[in-house]
Amino acid sequence: MSSRSLAPARAAHVRASDVYVSFGGRPVLAGVALVAAAGDRVAVVGENGRGKTTLLRVLAGDRSADCGQVHRAGSVGMVDQQLPLGGTDTVGDLIDLELATVRGVLARLDRATEALAEGRPGADGAYAAALTEAEALDAWDADRRVEVSLAALNAVDDRTRPLGTLSVGQRHRVRLACLLGAGHQVLLLDEPTNHLDAGGLDHLTERLRAHPGVIVLVSHDRALLADVATTVVDLDPSSDGRPRTYGGGYAGYLDGRHAERARWEALHADQVAERQRLADDLSSAQNRLRDNWRPDKGHGKHTRATRAPGLVRAVHRRQEDLAAHTVAVPSPPARFAMPDLPVHRGATLLRADAVTVAGRLERPVDLALDSGDRLVVSGPNGAGKSTLLAVLAGELAPSTGTAARARPVRVGRLGQESGPPESRSAFELYAERIARTGLPAPGLGELGLLDRHDTHRPVADLSIGAQRRLDLALVLAGRPHVLLLDEPTNHLSATLVDELTAALHATPAAVVLATHDRQLLRDTASWPRLAL
Repeated sequence: MSSRSLAPARAAHVRASDVYVSFGGRPVLAGVALVAAAGDRVAVVGENGRGKTTLLRVLAGDRSADCGQVHRAGSVGMVDQQLPLGGTDTVGDLIDLELATVRGVLARLDRATEALAEGRPGADGAYAAALTEAEALDAWDADRRVEVSLAALNAVDDRTRPLGTLSVGQRHRVRLACLLGAGHQVLLLDEPTNHLDAGGLDHLTERLRAHPGVIVLVSHDRALLADVATTVVDLDPSSDGRPRTYGGGYAGYLDGRHAERARWEALHADQVAERQRLADDLSSAQNRLRDNWRPDKGHGKHTRATRAPGLVRAVHRRQEDLAAHTVAVPSPPARFAMPDLPVHRGATLLRADAVTVAGRLERPVDLALDSGDRLVVSGPNGAGKSTLLAVLAGELAPSTGTAARARPVRVGRLGQESGPPESRSAFELYAERIARTGLPAPGLGELGLLDRHDTHRPVADLSIGAQRRLDLALVLAGRPHVLLLDEPTNHLSATLVDELTAALHATPAAVVLATHDRQLLRDTASWPRLAL
C-alpha cells in the first residue's frame, strides 16, 4: 500500500505521460500515457509480461520510471499479489497496516483538537486541515467498512489469527477487504478477483462501481472489466509500438481494438506489397539489361552501345529505390487459428455411468457425448469438476461406475495449470507430440499461439501465459474428437480468450468446459449445464 497527499475524492487524479521502464535493457513499458480523474475506472490489459504490474507500481510511486512523469492527487491504496507481512503476523496486524493512513489521519485530528482546545497559535488552521483529511477518507467509518467487506468476501475476521495459518486466498481476501474499507481516493488493484467466490465478486463489483475517486485496475476477469471499466489502456503490441487507450468501457475497447487491428494489417500489407512491386521492377530492369536491349540482326554495335547506359541507369535507380524502402510497420501478431478437428458420427464418443471418486466426486455422474456436443460443468471449488474431467480423459479411474469411450475416439484434456518446467523448447515438445500421434497437424507457428522467439526458447524460460498457450497447442496437436478444458482462460489474454471462445463455438469436436470465468459462462449461456 502506498499513500500520497490527501484531497477530496472529487479532486483525486492520476496522470502519467510518456512513461518508459526497462529491466536489464529490455523495454517493459514504452511511452505509456494515462489520465484518470475522479469517477474514472481505468482497466490495464495485456499479455503476461507486458508490464501491467510494473505500471501500477510506477503509478503508486513504489517504483521510478526510467523516463516520463507521474502525478498523483489523493491518498493511494494498492493491493498487489505480494503480502507485505510474514507468517507470524496476525490478521489484526495486516488490518492495522492497511489502515495506517486512516489511523494516522485520526491521530493528527486528535492532536489538532487538543491544540485547538488549548488555544495554541495556528491551531485553527491545523484543525481545519486535519478535519479535511479525515472527511476525505471518511476515517471514522473505516473499521466498520472493513468489517462489512470481510464478511462479504468470506474473509477471516479473527484479528488474533496468524497469517501463516491462512491460505493464499484467505490472505488475499483480508487484504482486499482492508483496501475497500480504507477510503482511499485512488485505488490501484492487481488481479483483485483472484480467490473470490460469486458473492465476493458481486461485492467487489458493487464497491468499485460506487467508488467516487480513481480506480486503475489490472485483471484478466473480462466480466469485471465489462461491468466496471470506463477506459481501457492496452499494453499489447501495436503498429507503432506504443500503448493504446480506448474510451467507451470494455465494449469500446473491443470495437477499437478490432478496428486498430484491421488498420494495422492493411498498413503492413500495403508496405509489403510496395516492397514486392519495387523488387519486381528491379527484376524486370535486370532482365531487360541482360536480354531485351539487344537489337535485331542487321543493326550495328553502336546501337547496343547507345541503349546500354540507359538500361544500366534504370537498374541502378531501381536498386536504390528498393534499398531505400523499408517495411516500417511490424507484422501484426498472429491470430489464433483453431485446427480442423475430426468428427466421429454415428456413435457416442464418451459415456459416464454413475461415476464417483472417493473423497473428490461424491455424487454419481451420468453423461453421454456425441460429436459436436457442448457441456459446461459447474459447481463450487471442491465439487469435483477437475476430477470428472480427469475421469473422462481416462487419467483417473472412478471408484464406482464406469467411464468409456468409443474405440477410435481421441480425447484431449487441458488441465488448470502447466506441468513442471521443461528444458526443451516449445518447438521440440510440439514436434514430439505430433510424432507420437502420427497424425497430420499444423505447424506450431500456424496456430498463432506463440511468437517465433518463444517457440525456440526453453519452456522453463517462458512466461506463465506463454506456457499456457503451449499447453493448448499440445492438446490440439493430438487432433482430439473431444476437448476437455479445465479453466481454459487461466493466464490467457482477453484477446486470445475471445478468439478461443469463438473457435469453441465453431469446432465440430465435442467440448466440455469447467470454468469460473464469468464472461466465458456468459458467452456459453446457451450450452447445457451439468451442476456438481
